[in-house]
Amino acid sequence: MEYWRGVEKEQERLIKILDNVDSLHLRAEQTDLKLRVQNRKWINCCGQENFPDGEIFTSPVEDSVNGTIRYTFPAFYGGREVPGVRLTFKDGVITDARAEKHDDFLQSMLGTDDGARRLGEFAIGTNYEIQKFTRNTLFDEKIGGTCHLAIGAAFPEAGGKNKSAIHWDMVCDLKNGGEIEADGKVIYRNGAFTI
Repeated sequence: MEYWRGVEKEQERLIKILDNVDSLHLRAEQTDLKLRVQNRKWINCCGQENFPDGEIFTSPVEDSVNGTIRYTFPAFYGGREVPGVRLTFKDGVITDARAEKHDDFLQSMLGTDDGARRLGEFAIGTNYEIQKFTRNTLFDEKIGGTCHLAIGAAFPEAGGKNKSAIHWDMVCDLKNGGEIEADGKVIYRNGAFTI
């Protein structure tokens, strides 16, 4: 319990900074993505539910996402594994989507409803005790040094408005050269916060 109190305190410190941020810029291998989080609330996941815990997340401004992301790890949904997912966004909507395998499944999921082609979540994994990719998204999205961006339903408690029948978390490793800028200032590099 003492461990999680420490996690809660540190993540609360980060959230106080992030709650005042307007725009984020994510850069990693084959990834260059911008989005806005102004007036959105960051949520502190610190050992109270959703174990194994360890993340901070919000829902992006719906029409603000622009650029491309390539997810490092295979994406999993409903027991299906979809490796090499690459998504391109224009004004919040996915305009191009590809996967190295099972692309037909990815396309069918994106066709679920209008909200399935938008981001519902931007999150940063903070659990450095999880050392390797497990193929269990509940664990993998928490890996310290990663971020996950979910397509589909947003979180109303974070201020998100996007509605969809799906919420599909996909994980991107930031430990080797990944960066996050907040309002033009680097706040995260190579899998760790710099603030």
